[in-house]
Amino acid sequence: MATDHQRRNLVIGIAVGSVMLSAGGWFAIDGNNKPLTIAAALVELDQLLAAYANNNASVNGEWDLAQMLNHCAQSVEYSLSGFPEHKSDLFKHSVGALAFTAFAAKGRMTHGLSEPIPGAPTLAAGGSVAAAAQRFKASLAQFHSFSGMLMPHFAYGYLSKAQYELAHVMHFYNHLTQVVHHG
Repeated sequence: MATDHQRRNLVIGIAVGSVMLSAGGWFAIDGNNKPLTIAAALVELDQLLAAYANNNASVNGEWDLAQMLNHCAQSVEYSLSGFPEHKSDLFKHSVGALAFTAFAAKGRMTHGLSEPIPGAPTLAAGGSVAAAAQRFKASLAQFHSFSGMLMPHFAYGYLSKAQYELAHVMHFYNHLTQVVHHG
């Protein structure tokens, strides 16, 4: 059960994030001038898939492209259905809320790029990139049209739809840092 101090930290974190989201979007692009919207992420995804299909891109990391896209899809899906495991309420109401606020302020997220979502099924290597891309696109479309109650993030706690969109796009863009373009 959350203490008054934990509730206050959560409210402060959400309020700061909400003010930042409504402040004219001064962080509406990431450091590479990519808009932080689902529409822009879908354009980035299509460009990545075209480059990958032409052998002009590869992933330099522990996960292959299908694993990376399935991981991003899992995150979006869990925002709708619920994450399988959570950090403690204390973590979510303090460190997690502050981390999200900092990421939102920078317009950029950093996290372990081969760390699975806690409790999520293991992502097998060598899967179909086309199927993983379709899953990620479908999850983003479902999120975009979703009008129900979003589930708390396993580390950040409760996020508004705008905050979750920002989190999902920053998450995907963070994974794009492992993409190497050839030629």
